[in-house]
Amino acid sequence: MNNMMRIAIGTDFGTWDASVSATNSHDRFRGRVHAVAALVVICCSMTTALAAEPDRTVLPLAEPPRPTSTVLDVRNATPPPRFEVKAPKDAPNVLLILIDDLGFAGTSAFGGPISTPSFDRVAREGIVYTNFHTQSTCSPTRAALLSGRNPHVANMGGITEAGTAFPGHTAQIPNEVAPVAEMLRLNGFSTAAFGKWHQTPPWETSISGPFDRWPTSQGFDKFYGFMGFSTNHWAPTVIDGTVPANPPETNFMTAMTDEAIDWMRFQKAITPDRPFFLYFAPGAVRAPHHPPQEWTERWKGKFDQGWDTMREQILKRQMELGIVPEGTALTPRASAIPAWDSLTPVQKRLVARQVEVFAGFVEFTDHEIGRLIEAIGEIGQLDNTLVIFVAGDNGMSAEGQTWGTLNEYTYFNGVEARPEDLINHLDDWGGPMTLPHMARGWAFAFSTPFEYVKQVGSDFGGTKVGMAIRWPKGGVPADHRPRSQFHFVSDVAPTILEAVGLPEPKMVNGTPQRPMDGISMSYTFRNARAEERRKTQYLENFGNRGIYHEGWLARTINRAPWETEARSSLEESTWELFDTKQDFSLSNNLAAQQPQKLVELQKLFMEEASRNFVLPIDVRTLARAVPSVAGRPDLMAGRNSLTLAEGMTGMSENVFIDVKNQSKTITAEIVVPETGGHGAIVVQGGRFGGWALYLQNGVPSYHYNFLNLQRFTVAADKPLPPGKSTIRFDFDYDGGGPGRGGKGTLLVNDQKVAEGRIERTQPRLFSADEGADVGIDLSTPVVEAIGAGPQSRFNGRIPKVTVEVRR
Repeated sequence: MNNMMRIAIGTDFGTWDASVSATNSHDRFRGRVHAVAALVVICCSMTTALAAEPDRTVLPLAEPPRPTSTVLDVRNATPPPRFEVKAPKDAPNVLLILIDDLGFAGTSAFGGPISTPSFDRVAREGIVYTNFHTQSTCSPTRAALLSGRNPHVANMGGITEAGTAFPGHTAQIPNEVAPVAEMLRLNGFSTAAFGKWHQTPPWETSISGPFDRWPTSQGFDKFYGFMGFSTNHWAPTVIDGTVPANPPETNFMTAMTDEAIDWMRFQKAITPDRPFFLYFAPGAVRAPHHPPQEWTERWKGKFDQGWDTMREQILKRQMELGIVPEGTALTPRASAIPAWDSLTPVQKRLVARQVEVFAGFVEFTDHEIGRLIEAIGEIGQLDNTLVIFVAGDNGMSAEGQTWGTLNEYTYFNGVEARPEDLINHLDDWGGPMTLPHMARGWAFAFSTPFEYVKQVGSDFGGTKVGMAIRWPKGGVPADHRPRSQFHFVSDVAPTILEAVGLPEPKMVNGTPQRPMDGISMSYTFRNARAEERRKTQYLENFGNRGIYHEGWLARTINRAPWETEARSSLEESTWELFDTKQDFSLSNNLAAQQPQKLVELQKLFMEEASRNFVLPIDVRTLARAVPSVAGRPDLMAGRNSLTLAEGMTGMSENVFIDVKNQSKTITAEIVVPETGGHGAIVVQGGRFGGWALYLQNGVPSYHYNFLNLQRFTVAADKPLPPGKSTIRFDFDYDGGGPGRGGKGTLLVNDQKVAEGRIERTQPRLFSADEGADVGIDLSTPVVEAIGAGPQSRFNGRIPKVTVEVRR
């Protein structure tokens, strides 16, 4: 060994060397040996720690220390084991399906009249829950579903577009509320989300971000869908990751299913041992109702009995199926919903056609979900996939008003459609030229047996939806007995964690976590009659509030969706009391008989409301769409102008300067080509409401599209010459309140070339997904003659466009 003694210590971290000189003193040698012995102990400890199950309560998982080495030649060294984050052994895949705006009676498994074989399959091959609750509107339900916390704990007291300055209502999911997708991703799952998101604050949806609350920073490796509350399924505004994607050539429901299937197959082909978490959340069946025509036609004449008779038929089926108890009473029809027999034949034909289209949309959506489930089965993964199917993020929507509408944005702008304006469009209903919703009487019917609908967070018609779970390999039986235990949407996330074998983390990405409010539902998997573990749950949405506790419900209705004013002040609200174990439909108010119980629950509500950031309560609804009114951030706050240039597109209303209800000036510097100018210069909105400055065959023009009901054009009488020109459009608002008209003046190089009246303007909203574009009109056209997409692209140059407002 020459003059050197080598002691090689082999460990799982590699070959470590302790070398000593043969000429050293005995003491020195003994010291080295002690050091080597200590090193052996340390290395053995590290090996044991590496072999042990990692601490999954702190995410991301801590990497082991990297060992150093004294071996010169790699051929004489053993590499340490590679650190890799893996999911728990035998963890299942997770498929979480969330339908939009489908009431308790929306599936055939829950007694509804529309066939839903895919939902029914999950129910038949697994178990159903008949007492599963959401938070009565989109964003709060989604935040609670994906985080396991109460909606207000996730700062989602209302939809993102109604966020305010108060904790619990800001629409900004806090870091202490990490989503289950991030927990799974950091534990070795592949994760993807498809469809509707609606959980990012509106002012964070521009190209400037920040992207912390976009899906790809909320735990999803892949996102394909749309960011807001709604999209046009024939012309969707699609995001892939964080960037706009080319619009699909098919209906968006089909396109997102194709994307989900492709991702799932690819992921399993590349990493077959890695489980996936796939969140599939269609914009369907929320308005606009956009099924392919063949799905609508099969329902022709199936709803001619009307909503009153349909409710009776649904309740009978629900009792036969065991979904509701025998003897359950139908709740009364609200006075805002006309009796079916009071409708004229023409009115009946109109609203019947609307629900035929809706039925086609439900069945079509269920079919596409079935394609995804079948695709998982085709690769042999279905039985080891935990399928959780939530058939509604809230109750049925009554936002279609009394007679339905061709354009859902009439509701958001306070315009009521008239039957005589709708009846001539029955053949178009549901097609690309419509953005339709159905009459509120149908929402009432699909909420059977309850009295209220979406937005009413204190009535089970607004909160209770159908839900089914399938997971044969995990011990979920094919059991026809419904689970009647009270559960809330926040219970889904802890159920997923328990199913895949993961603890609830205490720390995620450096932030201590607020414990989940949800309770795992797994105790009900094998025992239909297991004692209910969720004892208490507050409910609140736009002032409609209540408290569930051990079978009792105390609640107050502040405002129904068809009411424009609150019924009373919050302090003077009338409370009701129901024994939900004996009164499934909430038809027997016991407040007068048991006043002490009511007082007890009212006190409990205030305690829960304070603890969960519900207070103070904000009863405003559509008024909160305006950032300055709501008190939330506004990218344009304090600014009176915005300067843009060609290529800047897709700016939503929440990141674009607000031109509504005030005077404005649009100034565009353009360069017209020798062949003559044509196309969009700057637009906002689309076919169903918006405005555009453009050239049509060289002629400068301004067009205002009022909800696709009235159109106003101010146009010059001759085309622009080739070369540079400056076009200016001045709009002098009449004032006197929102939605008024005004005078429009068009100038070219400071010379007036046209003027005209614009009699009406939209006071609140142009579109949830169609934004402002410079040099092109994306999605649907504001001006049909100019078109949308490449057809509308301006053929010259637009160096500068300035939009100014005068308040």
